[in-house]
Amino acid sequence: MAPPQTYRLGNLDLHILSDGTFFQDAGAVFGVVPRVMWERIAAPPLDGEHRMPLGLNCLLLRSHDKLVLIETGVGDKDGARRQSTPVDEGNLLAELAALGVRPEEVDIVINSHLHADHCGWNTRRLEDERLVPTFPRARYLIQRGEWEAATHPNERTRATYLEENLLPLAEAGALELIDGERAVTPEVTVIPTPGHTEGHASVVITSGGETAIYIGDMVQHGVQLERTAWVSAFDVLPLVSMETKKRIVERAIRERALVVSVHCPYPGVGHLTQGEDDRRRWEPVG
Repeated sequence: MAPPQTYRLGNLDLHILSDGTFFQDAGAVFGVVPRVMWERIAAPPLDGEHRMPLGLNCLLLRSHDKLVLIETGVGDKDGARRQSTPVDEGNLLAELAALGVRPEEVDIVINSHLHADHCGWNTRRLEDERLVPTFPRARYLIQRGEWEAATHPNERTRATYLEENLLPLAEAGALELIDGERAVTPEVTVIPTPGHTEGHASVVITSGGETAIYIGDMVQHGVQLERTAWVSAFDVLPLVSMETKKRIVERAIRERALVVSVHCPYPGVGHLTQGEDDRRRWEPVG
């Protein structure tokens, strides 16, 4: 289990928490990009079954007396995934404990979207098998369109959502659906970033003239930020994803933002730069 790493942004401490690592088919990560290209340029480490490790990087911060958790990892309920891939998952609660944070102290949970590897600790199972919100005092902020897609999946998307992570939130009255951009605190704003899913969202954090952007599942490898046309096979709207990435990458370069990716290797934090040759570069930090 990776110990939490902390980054200073203006007057804020951004704590990067790892829920673990899982392995994903590398061909699916890079979509229609030929293997000869991504293997040479991205060079991800592969296991014997042609899979690459992906991080599960969550972010915790305190803003205006609100303890905000962005993303909740894969959790401990997705049995099918655990049987099919080698994993080190489900560490988020231990990571919070390492910072001295109890689940009942979290005020706001933000999910970038509702795929099972991003909202697994939204809920937990009690000894009597009932499912309840893991963070009992928190409001769970989710884009309305994403909630509708997750609770009414189609043939393609059905396998990516797990209702155990979702329905108990509504039953407990903990769910807050939002439409588009929403200021959560004066320093934390949810923005729509469609493409990976139609209702995918990212989080912009500002303090002391500095900016961080938690990009969620916009990419699974840093090279996909350098080459915005490289979209994943998991992107439901690939052309929209490409345009969204262009917009966010340009903003990150312009504002010299700290970028946090959920799936890049832990801690998934870096900067984007653009040289005199106009090439964009992902530069990990920490």
